[in-house]
Amino acid sequence: MHVWFVVLPETLLLDLAGPAEAYRLANQQRARQGRPPLFVLHYVGPQAQTDSSVGVALAGLAPLPTTLPAPSWVLLLGRPGDGHAVVRAEPPWLATRRWIGQVLAPALLAPGSPHRLMTVCSGALLLADAGLAAGRCLTTHHELLDELQALAPAARVLGNRVFVQDGPLWTSAGVTAGIDLALHSIAEVGGEALAAAVAQVLVVFQRRAGEAPQQSPLLASRSHLHPAVHKVQNAVNAEPAADWTAERLAAVAHVTPRHLGRLFQQHAGLSPRDYVARVRAALVSEAVRGGQPLKQALATQGFGSARAWRRALDLPT
Repeated sequence: MHVWFVVLPETLLLDLAGPAEAYRLANQQRARQGRPPLFVLHYVGPQAQTDSSVGVALAGLAPLPTTLPAPSWVLLLGRPGDGHAVVRAEPPWLATRRWIGQVLAPALLAPGSPHRLMTVCSGALLLADAGLAAGRCLTTHHELLDELQALAPAARVLGNRVFVQDGPLWTSAGVTAGIDLALHSIAEVGGEALAAAVAQVLVVFQRRAGEAPQQSPLLASRSHLHPAVHKVQNAVNAEPAADWTAERLAAVAHVTPRHLGRLFQQHAGLSPRDYVARVRAALVSEAVRGGQPLKQALATQGFGSARAWRRALDLPT
């Protein structure tokens, strides 16, 4: 994946550094496994150098590309201020808007296109100003939802979302939501285990889901710092259907089953057995939402009945 970070004057530094570090760490994790990198990072803009939101100069920026290798992901980043401060008819903004219309839009909207346009925070306003928002579901920072709707009256602007995916357009809310968006995209192409490993290095174990404000059961019970518990959780997430006996779980952490049980209760708030059940139950829910018959989804994850599945999700039985 070629990942293009479009840098404008006063780009929010965390909008750039957060996702970029996530993709770099994904490559680092794969290198440790003897596997090739997934992402090639590019930093481009209408100017070779500009100041960031915190005053640190961002230099060595390449020009906006005239063609996009396949597949390419383009990230539009936020800037501080309200809508009027973000959307300014100044040369860098106008040049980037023109590039989106002339280069990115034709490539992005072509039939079978492998490309993707992603936005962080107020980057969605540039997407809208370039005319790509009509008929799409979008989100942005909660303080800019009205401004985004005004720029794109034919779009469906959603609040209370971490990120929203609509075809090739992926938009995210404010600042740290860019990291959630990057982790989600890493999981899509590299697998949940890779995304979980990156999240662990970033110390953002409590990954947030995108289109729903509620936390997914797959991401719950991870807001702790204990490496052995995380190691077991990563192993279960990578192979949820495996035969996870107490002894096998403990072997992953190199402790006894009794000690692992104490660690899980202390740091995750539940037993290892309950964690496995919740992960499997969440996967059943995802499979059903994707159209798989409930009976088949239950059998795949080893549930003998819908009652057992609901119990694992703490739902009424």
